[in-house]
Amino acid sequence: MAVRNAFFRAHTRRGAAIIAAALAASASLTGCSGGASGSNDEIAVALITKTNTNPYFVKMRDGAEQAAKTAGVRLMTAAGAYDGDNAGQVTAVQNMVAAGVKGIMITPNDPKAIAPTLDKARQQGVVVIALDTPPNPRSSVDALYATDNVDAGKLIGAYAKAAEGGKPVKIAMLDLSPGVTVGVDRHTGFLQGFGLPEGDPRIVCAQDTSGDQTKGQTAMENCLQKDPGINLVYAINEPAALGAFTALKAVGKDASTMIVAIDGGCTGVKAVQSGQIAATSQQYPLKMAAQGLDAVVTFAKTGKKPSGYTDTGVNLITAHAQPGVASKDIQFGLDNCWG
Repeated sequence: MAVRNAFFRAHTRRGAAIIAAALAASASLTGCSGGASGSNDEIAVALITKTNTNPYFVKMRDGAEQAAKTAGVRLMTAAGAYDGDNAGQVTAVQNMVAAGVKGIMITPNDPKAIAPTLDKARQQGVVVIALDTPPNPRSSVDALYATDNVDAGKLIGAYAKAAEGGKPVKIAMLDLSPGVTVGVDRHTGFLQGFGLPEGDPRIVCAQDTSGDQTKGQTAMENCLQKDPGINLVYAINEPAALGAFTALKAVGKDASTMIVAIDGGCTGVKAVQSGQIAATSQQYPLKMAAQGLDAVVTFAKTGKKPSGYTDTGVNLITAHAQPGVASKDIQFGLDNCWG
């Protein structure tokens, strides 16, 4: 059953017809609950990402597709229309359940708002796995496969402190969005790694960026207006970091300001290689998707549900290693990057 993104445009007549067909097919596909299944070709697994445009989630989808091909199961995919699109993800979850999937893997756009929808999916016998971003509460999913984002933040915080060598710092924090766990954990980890309490006077500016390059540039411009002496930038991810670099370069402060970030995409690792970013914490979306899909397939075959949290790993990537801070070189970063 070929179900693509048009499947989720339920407000159109064509979308409604597709949903009706999926509902009819789902009865023969899965039965009434998510227990053990027969052969692999009866197993459908869903992946719902935040967007279809971010290279991070593109690579996550690639990982799921490869794992599905290896396992011989059918993968159905959907995504929010934009970063933060909870309504689109709610509709996608509902439609995936109606289509008879055994499990749903999701990277929540709004961890709190999506939770009731995930609870309902589980009540209907579907196993639900969060990838990358936990829902709030985390108990609204069966399992979480993700980077330890506090550790990722600690790595770049410790690196920045070591690289600054005790010099006075003025720090700009380019964060994600209010209340999103990933952003909170990375922010907290950076402060812990550097040894700063929240609200320390050395943090002279904090701005939200939604992890977007253009917004990162605007945020950095705002911070420089507030304090032109900023010499250290924490960025929630590499797009925000590259936006910050553009703003710094425009006023001739790129060489005197250190930028550290998190993600480890190929563009980001190359930015570390060129010196635009001093270091990044690399995470592994392909591994998240592959392990999550394997867990759904195991559930479909045996009825055994995944549970708890699986740490999919993180490594600091830099061209200039610092004593006492574990890191990998640029080649390792390029060999393991995504996007």
